[in-house]
Amino acid sequence: MATDPARGDSHIQEGEIAIVAAQLRPGVHVRLPIPWMEHQFLFSSFVIADEEQVRLIAAMRLPELFCDPRRCRVAPLPRRPDLAVDPATTVDSDAEQARLAALTAARLAEKQERSRAMQRLREGLHKAHRLYAGAATAMSGALRNFSARPQASVAEVLRVGAESTAAVLGDADSVLVLIAEKAQDEGLAAHSLAVMTLALLIGKQAQLPPAALPAIASGALLHDIGKLQISPSILRSSERNRHEEALYQSHCQSGYAAARRAGTLSPPVLEAIRHHHERFDGRGFPDRLSGSAIPLTARIVAIANRFDNLVNPLDPRRALSPSEALSVLWTRERAACDQQLLELFIRGMGVYPPGSIVRLTDGRIAAVVAAAAADRPLLPTVMVYAPEVPRQQSIILDLAQTDDLGVERALRLQERSLEELDYLLPRRKISWSHLAERRC
Repeated sequence: MATDPARGDSHIQEGEIAIVAAQLRPGVHVRLPIPWMEHQFLFSSFVIADEEQVRLIAAMRLPELFCDPRRCRVAPLPRRPDLAVDPATTVDSDAEQARLAALTAARLAEKQERSRAMQRLREGLHKAHRLYAGAATAMSGALRNFSARPQASVAEVLRVGAESTAAVLGDADSVLVLIAEKAQDEGLAAHSLAVMTLALLIGKQAQLPPAALPAIASGALLHDIGKLQISPSILRSSERNRHEEALYQSHCQSGYAAARRAGTLSPPVLEAIRHHHERFDGRGFPDRLSGSAIPLTARIVAIANRFDNLVNPLDPRRALSPSEALSVLWTRERAACDQQLLELFIRGMGVYPPGSIVRLTDGRIAAVVAAAAADRPLLPTVMVYAPEVPRQQSIILDLAQTDDLGVERALRLQERSLEELDYLLPRRKISWSHLAERRC
């Protein structure tokens, strides 16, 4: 029978056994059959770390607990059938009972404050998703109508770019993670929005004047406008012949020409459209520019574009994790990029970029929802996979504020179960877009 984890699951689950508090000791797994907000522990299901946790659970006087032997490091203590009352439900002294009660109250208060902080983060995520959803709709329409109504489409693109830039600059303490429903039918619009967000992150990291950011946003949104005139079969092909490759490369010039005909775009925007496939080493296209001869806006969009193509390729089987994509950019493709901008981008994204799936040091799985602060690069903010907690009340932890928890390693989406991904990334893809002022 389905249960509501918000109320706590008082029914034994597959693979579990029922135990009592007297059987607990460090190393034993325990699941508390009460609602998450009614106990002082971070999780309802965990492996006991020390004797103090044993005493705190015993003081709760729960008639029954659950244990998954597969998660135990040591076996539970034997249960004594001759005892009518579980001896662990009695506390030796009034002083000890008072101490445990005070500790429980303090931890519950701390948990409630943490829950309020989680709620603020969740509200930021929901706000970011609403922003993304509106921008995706607007961009889909603008791109679809670009040929027939170029000036109106450009006006819509400029509006989306300005609103997105304002969102980045608006709140110095905010964390903005765009949770992107990168469905196949969103196509170019979804890619354009991801590249825009990443390009704005680079611009912020480079401490460019705020007045320069809207042009970066608009250039990123329109960088692939020339692809609208190319057959999808050619765009998706990984083995183009010479004619098809020449046609593919023409999207830079044709997009530039179409954008110029609209008549309202600034030179930096137009430069991003024409030159976003130039390489710093001069081996790009269409004009084989190199180094600082490549306009700044194009250099920024080029890095953002390549990163999103690595993480969200046309063939999902070739998708890299955000961490892997950063590694590829630095170790294999550094010569193609403005190295100074690439360093800023990697610094801004962090060791574990938003959207990464990671294993924590306690073995739990989590999704990174905000990269770590620059002074603690290994400790991002994560959403923890905890099926006993409803997702709308999901546990979001700033690991820099959690003394005993960190990241063990990054994982690939392909390695995780559908249940985990549905919980952590319900739309299966998260845009790599942590834009917090504290990181710049």
